[in-house]
Amino acid sequence: MLNDVIEHRWLDAFQRVFALCKLEAGAEVAILSETQSRPLNRELARLALQQLGLQVFEINLPTPAQRAPVPVRSTGASQVLHGQAAALEALKASAMVVDLTLEGLLHAPQLPAILGAGSRVMMVSNEHPEALERLVPEPADERVVRAAIKACRAATRMTVSSAAGTDLVVDLTDARTGGVWGWADKPGMVSHWPGGIVVNFPRPGSVNGRLVLDVGDINLTFKRYLEHPVELVIENDYVTAVNGSGTDAELMRRYLAAWGDREAYGVSHVGWGLNERARYEALTMYDQRDTNGTELRAYAGNFLYSTGANEVAGRFTEGHFDLPAGNCTVCLDDVPVVEHGRLVKE
Repeated sequence: MLNDVIEHRWLDAFQRVFALCKLEAGAEVAILSETQSRPLNRELARLALQQLGLQVFEINLPTPAQRAPVPVRSTGASQVLHGQAAALEALKASAMVVDLTLEGLLHAPQLPAILGAGSRVMMVSNEHPEALERLVPEPADERVVRAAIKACRAATRMTVSSAAGTDLVVDLTDARTGGVWGWADKPGMVSHWPGGIVVNFPRPGSVNGRLVLDVGDINLTFKRYLEHPVELVIENDYVTAVNGSGTDAELMRRYLAAWGDREAYGVSHVGWGLNERARYEALTMYDQRDTNGTELRAYAGNFLYSTGANEVAGRFTEGHFDLPAGNCTVCLDDVPVVEHGRLVKE
């Protein structure tokens, strides 16, 4: 457990990220949080925004009651704005929303209304600021992520393979591709810190094959490095079998089944990490309450497979797994972009 006191270097990190958002002095910025949000990050955000000459107001809403049959972690679909019409209007009127909710607004149904009103959303992942400090984005990160987005949009097929047995084919036709480099500098834009990732949301029936999560790969919903291999059999987007004899496979089978919802087995997005400063081993260095695991989604060269909500495919569910896999080879139209877990340089 780290001490929750303000450190000057953490305040500097928040200022540097918000400065990259290029808001004019005097712009109105909303800090959106909930009663279970990390108080230290709320205070750091407020002070950093004020030191940049911005007009700050805070909206702190009650953390919604838990209605899911199992604990919910890292869905990117905060429910904190459900039924909060007045708060939503205030967010729409702001130049930028600093999102400090636990799950984040990335897949929240209110996000399009906020962005459509001309605001932008800067999500600060629910990490201890020590992790955020190490992962302050740099201007060069945008070029790297934009190149990956361009490559995905130009491709029609993604293939993923590994020595562990992964053999996955993704049809990228009409997929929605997005990437995050760590700041939001335009109206109507959403980004998150830490950044450094590209993802594709495939259309229905686009993903087939098998994904073998090997020892040392990561289940971020459980914040756990795998100790035994797990094989996911995927047919027309849906996990139809979770094979494996160890605890890791049993945990996944039980969690998926608990939802009682077929959509929890569907693919959400596929992509890879691009952040050379993000560390694979970071998950082992923090208590679970001090990390949201965003760094592990972004570490360079991981193949990220996620189950759950996919608006492009018409799937909506709170059931969600983020599964960064190492040592994979990822190809776009047979051209490798990741080879054996290492980024292929331009």
